[in-house]
Amino acid sequence: MVGIRTRDLRKVYTSPPPLAAGVGGFTFFRAPSKSKQPKPEIVALDGISLEIPPGEIFGLLGPNGAGKSTTVGILTTRVRPASGQAWIGEHDVWKEQTTVKRLIGVVAQRPNLDFSLTAREILVFHGAYFGLSSVERTKRAYALLDRFKLLDRADQLVRGFSGGMMQRLSIARAMMHDPRVLFLDEPSAGLDPQTRLLLWEIIREYNHSGKTILLTTHNMEEADALCQRLAIIDHGRVIALGTPRELKASVPGGYLLRLRFGQHSPELLERLRALGGVREVHATDANGADLYADRGGSLVPEIASLALAGRVDLYDVHLSEPSLENLFLHHTGRSLRE
Repeated sequence: MVGIRTRDLRKVYTSPPPLAAGVGGFTFFRAPSKSKQPKPEIVALDGISLEIPPGEIFGLLGPNGAGKSTTVGILTTRVRPASGQAWIGEHDVWKEQTTVKRLIGVVAQRPNLDFSLTAREILVFHGAYFGLSSVERTKRAYALLDRFKLLDRADQLVRGFSGGMMQRLSIARAMMHDPRVLFLDEPSAGLDPQTRLLLWEIIREYNHSGKTILLTTHNMEEADALCQRLAIIDHGRVIALGTPRELKASVPGGYLLRLRFGQHSPELLERLRALGGVREVHATDANGADLYADRGGSLVPEIASLALAGRVDLYDVHLSEPSLENLFLHHTGRSLRE
């Protein structure tokens, strides 16, 4: 089995990064330059260090532009880091690219299939690239098409496939040479619920065969359902690392109540902090406050009473049970999907 390691990965773009790397949410600043007009720099990664043991399903969870795809790009030899190191097993990604490529399978955010080929041809040709015999690649292509429920479309050109079918075929192609490490960049984006559940089942099966899987996602349900451990990243940095259970338990009190007032006051916030079971209260703006507590629904009448006593209008209460979304909110003050 093969694991993954990174040490102090840093990536700074001085021109728009490739589409697969994504940039929304990165930090922009101006750097010194010899030209009259300095180029803006885009900090995509700001010192990412990870240790992923062999046979683990590991997730990178974060909003668009957090640095997830850039991390995968470096680990799969498509993006060169500004500094730092990365290994697949004991192989340095940039010093042993050929060896690394034989060990990994990659599914990018956007399908990059050859529309002039059939589904079967795409898989068979991919097997040939990796030296599989004619008999072996034919047998494996049949098995994968059947498992991904594409056998009835095996000899049709993929240009007529739906987005979900293309995604399934992309993952089947990545598995064609039986890689030791599988990278899935936003694997279930845009998939219908039934296809998403099929994909999760296949990912678990592949992992049970001893394979290491790294997936990126901004879907909290997916991270919770699939990942044995995950790193939550934002602006190119790891802000939390652990199992989904550990991370959810690290939120103060677990429950989050997002409150909207006509306009709150320091006095009201202090009274809220004094309520039984309340761990933390943070003002989000002049009208909003996030309240972390050991209990949820039973607090709502008490909050409403305090607002009434203080002659403050309470417009909305949104209650969330312990979740990865709450963890991200606690660390960053914003939604995972912002």
